[in-house]
Amino acid sequence: MAEVRSRGLIGLLRHAISTAMNRPDAALPNHFELLATDGTARTGRLTTPHGVVRTPAFMPVGTAGAMKGMHWREVRDAGADIVLGNTYHLMLRPGAERIAALGGLQRFTGWSGPMLTDSGGFQVMSLADLRKVSEHAVTFRSHIDGAKVELSPERSIEVQRFLGSDIAMQMDECVRLPAEHADIERAMQLSLRWAERSKRAFESAPDGYMLFGIVQGGDVPQLRHASAEGLVAIGFHGYAIGGLAVGEPQAVMLAMIDETAPMLPKERPRYLMGVGTPDDILEAVKRGIDMFDCVMPTRNGRHGVAFTRFGQVNLRNARHADDPRPLDEESTWPSTRSYARAYLHHLVKAGETLGAMLLSEINIAYYQSLMQGIRDAIAHGTFDEFYQRTREDWARGDIAPRQGD
Repeated sequence: MAEVRSRGLIGLLRHAISTAMNRPDAALPNHFELLATDGTARTGRLTTPHGVVRTPAFMPVGTAGAMKGMHWREVRDAGADIVLGNTYHLMLRPGAERIAALGGLQRFTGWSGPMLTDSGGFQVMSLADLRKVSEHAVTFRSHIDGAKVELSPERSIEVQRFLGSDIAMQMDECVRLPAEHADIERAMQLSLRWAERSKRAFESAPDGYMLFGIVQGGDVPQLRHASAEGLVAIGFHGYAIGGLAVGEPQAVMLAMIDETAPMLPKERPRYLMGVGTPDDILEAVKRGIDMFDCVMPTRNGRHGVAFTRFGQVNLRNARHADDPRPLDEESTWPSTRSYARAYLHHLVKAGETLGAMLLSEINIAYYQSLMQGIRDAIAHGTFDEFYQRTREDWARGDIAPRQGD
């Protein structure tokens, strides 16, 4: 009887190995190590040519090769392992070939750590005038000088290789929600075909560099399933969920993550593109997402809004004019615990650049502190407690009592 059970186990093991080896991404080097799980939440380590990324990770967005209002050393000191650059903007100015001639994006910018570049597809759809989508490529007029530009999957990968990013993204078409079912399905199918072309174009990349596929499908579960299945069949180093945080309610976004994440390989990194608020991130981590990016920390900082342990604080409000308290006396980030709300309010109202700079770094530091707290909680099996405590702190608002009160 024991021998029969043993044979059965061996058979199952052989079947599992055969299934894994028949999946295209099994033939790709895997640079992601899953270190711990707590429920569906995961923490891991992604090794790139320019360093290690601790996950879950938030990637600050340096769209045109710079972090708005911040020096790269502040981004690093705040705890960021990886940042994001944008293919669309960099190919238009200063040009991918020029950046390559100057040593690649890391040397050009002075950021020595890992970088991810998006494909440029979203910006083409959202910024470019007179765009035309065909099977071959997207043609559009530059928002800078009106020049006619063509961006194909092959050109997108070529640009990203010129930039030298550690992680490149496939070319895709992103549809803003709400949208008609037919439009969502057409874009999803086109993105799958472009995924195949992107992978072929990436085959000559040096070892260690990665290409992620992007799941599309809007708010239609069946299309999300079809896209995920198609991408896994093609095989990528990692998988992103795209086409969310583009106008739909949070409940829809989370439902699409619930539909998609379980279909992606557990041993590969999962990236939720363009997300988002601390609330969005916490909910997505709970659903098994590993990587995030968003312009919100620096954009909101430039508009007078701080992200803190007690939620968002709008420094434009008059009630802060006489408030001597810092944003958070217990923060590990010096600017968060050192500057009075009254002073930050003054800087914002006076339009002083320093106000935007301080709030941008405060926000990036909070996001990175949140990610570190998430990673620690998952590693120690206490993510549910961290989740509840974080939500309770946010619910308290920015009226935390002064020390000694």
